[in-house]
Amino acid sequence: MPKNSFYTKKLAKGCKICEEGAKLVLLITGLCNARCFYCPLSEKKRGKDVIYADEMRVDRIEEIIEEAELIEAKGTGITGGDPLLVMEKTIDAIHLLKNYFGENHHIHLYTATLDGEKVRQLEEEGLDEIRFHPPVAIWKKIEKTNFSKLIEKIEIDKGMEIPLIPHLKNETIHLLKEVDKYGLDFINLNELEFSVTNMDALDALGYVAKNDESAAAMGSEEMAYEMLELNLDTPLHYCSASFKDAIQLRRRIERRARNVAKMYEVITEDGTLLKGVIMAGKEKLKEIKEEFEIDDGLIEWDEEKQRIETSPFILEEIAEYLPYKCYLVEEYPTADRLEVEMIPLN
Repeated sequence: MPKNSFYTKKLAKGCKICEEGAKLVLLITGLCNARCFYCPLSEKKRGKDVIYADEMRVDRIEEIIEEAELIEAKGTGITGGDPLLVMEKTIDAIHLLKNYFGENHHIHLYTATLDGEKVRQLEEEGLDEIRFHPPVAIWKKIEKTNFSKLIEKIEIDKGMEIPLIPHLKNETIHLLKEVDKYGLDFINLNELEFSVTNMDALDALGYVAKNDESAAAMGSEEMAYEMLELNLDTPLHYCSASFKDAIQLRRRIERRARNVAKMYEVITEDGTLLKGVIMAGKEKLKEIKEEFEIDDGLIEWDEEKQRIETSPFILEEIAEYLPYKCYLVEEYPTADRLEVEMIPLN
């Protein structure tokens, strides 16, 4: 079997859209009862009842649509935390998305809660697909839970999604072989990844990154191919950390860049935005614009970051004549505008 970025026997519709990076990631809450040691959620989300649409903090539920439009979303993945802990908000989000984009807007949801009544309610409200993430504590005794009976009653697409944790290989094998009997539509296997919030826990268990350029844990990908060789009847899909970062994220930010780039910003091959930045006060904007005859739309004041921004090409020409610090800045076109690189010009 070739060891490429991901391998699959069959992809569910929701997975295909995810593969394209065409789904809005809607964190409907940071609340969760599972308390997984490998949880990658950031401190600003974990344990907090907040909503994020991709990287954008949502204060009004209508803002979800704004982000979905900017990334040209073909669907939405509702995640957490655990969306089943905030049913009213979850249902409101499903209604909002379906009413705006139509019934073909595919919505899947992740949950660690095995609650048949709540799942039935979500089916009735328009959810298209559900992905269960059973807590590690029940992997070796999944047959003693209500999971099999729950799966039997679900009419929408249903699957299971778990990380591949090498020191829990036996528990994982037991889980996969057992749920293979339940009639799931698919099983997603994800490469285990380090994050700021799970680093201490993974380090304590002896995990290290597989190389200097990756956040993936050593041994997780090798375990993926062992699981794929179990020859289960349920379709399997393995997603590597590099695939999520290099393909899914890149495709999503490329689409967002097309919709948010200003006249003076250059979209790079990676989908980031390149601009010129002048570290001067707002009162200097008019002076610089007039002195160097810069057209409207090619220079402006950035209130959020308190700086003047212009075309990188213009700034390269005029930086040596300015008494202010000047930089070429590359940043993501995401709501948090994370800066990738800042190169001084003078």
